Amino acid sequence: MSDKPRVQQDLAQELAELLLTITSIPSSLSFLKGFWITTVREWNGIDRLRMDKYYMLVRRFVNASFRLLIRAQWDNSALQNYTSILTSEGGPLCPTDIRVPAGLTFHLAEIYLEELEKAVSASDSPVLTPILGLLSPFISLAAHTPMNTTYKHLEESLFRPLLAGLRSRTSNPARASGHEYPIVLSNACADAPDAGSPMAPSTLREAMLQKLFAIASAEDTRDSNRRKMYALYKTALEEDEDYVG
Repeated sequence: MSDKPRVQQDLAQELAELLLTITSIPSSLSFLKGFWITTVREWNGIDRLRMDKYYMLVRRFVNASFRLLIRAQWDNSALQNYTSILTSEGGPLCPTDIRVPAGLTFHLAEIYLEELEKAVSASDSPVLTPILGLLSPFISLAAHTPMNTTYKHLEESLFRPLLAGLRSRTSNPARASGHEYPIVLSNACADAPDAGSPMAPSTLREAMLQKLFAIASAEDTRDSNRRKMYALYKTALEEDEDYVG
């Protein structure tokens, strides 16, 4: 990629837009899979002084991926294929692939909801967004990663901000800040976008906590991660009790 910022931005956008130019959803997702496999494989060889342009490229692909899924009306098969791409070997959220660079995983966690907010906001009409389905790769990674730093980053960059945003919208919707993904959380459901109407923030928060608890309770969850996920669940319940009290 060129060192000129505008050229970098234009090229990154053009590459990501190929996901939407391809007319077949399965073919688009195959292209996306190739992007992630290549990115994971080559990431550690990128010159650190040029890393910002590749962070931008990843951001553009994440955004285009969401717009592709929105165009597919969050088709269940497409969504499952998408999450599988992220979590399978060669994907950026695969917990068993030692080639996955932590920096790439961290970056993806940091921008994920931000780019989802942008993609949903750009839609011509309100989009019912299956937020828990989209989060499932991160929850799975949190359960299975052997890296304490990875778990900590997922909790601090993704789970806690989202739970806080849902709680804020529950306790005082008028004061919910722009950093809490207002468009996404106003049009969110758990896993089934054909449900017809958005879930109330309190209901969605409860569903997210139940999903965290269920995956933490799974037999194949790492014991150390299970304890951390239980602690997150317990803290969130205590916050809810304090609010009700």
